[in-house]
Amino acid sequence: MTNSIKIHVMHTGLVRVDKGLPFHGLFRNPLAFTGILRSAKNKVTLPVSSYLIEHPKGLILVDTGWSKTIRQSNWRELGPQVQINTGYLPAGWAVDERLAKLGYQPSDLDYVLMSHLHCDHASGMSLIKDAKNILVSEEEWKIANKLPLVYLPHEWKGVDVQTYQFKDSNIGPFHRSFDVFGDGSVLQAYNSRTCIRNGIYLNSRCRW
Repeated sequence: MTNSIKIHVMHTGLVRVDKGLPFHGLFRNPLAFTGILRSAKNKVTLPVSSYLIEHPKGLILVDTGWSKTIRQSNWRELGPQVQINTGYLPAGWAVDERLAKLGYQPSDLDYVLMSHLHCDHASGMSLIKDAKNILVSEEEWKIANKLPLVYLPHEWKGVDVQTYQFKDSNIGPFHRSFDVFGDGSVLQAYNSRTCIRNGIYLNSRCRW
């Protein structure tokens, strides 16, 4: 196991959306993010990313990118959400393929931390279902399983997902976080009240 923290940024797909989705604050039309009645000139293609953290106490994956199903059919993976998202997964970009290039397989993962469960982050969860611990916040888990038009529960069907609770801390904009190892070196912070998107904070000053 490594004696320091190393981060691998892995592109695990691409997503084409209306500019109104990532930059919704710039548009007066509240439905701009859907792309309805808006021309192709408003579309942007963005990277879908996952992050592998090699840590002295374990191997951590953050988010999973697209499922390989997206290569055959966006409709099969996304259903009506194809109006909002168009996914692309080039050969070799699936999360398990990216891990293999780094010499790992899903069963090597000690933790999978889901920032949230929107499709471009959670679609590939079935590809890493053999990981030791797959974690998502309790708040996000409850919301994601109650809003099937916003989230796609089939993406984690058959996956052993565990939940955690945030605790008060001095980390993040809302001062709530989850300490993965209990030593302050890797924290998942609560970053948004409208959607439970969570950020990862690393502290390289910790000693192991």
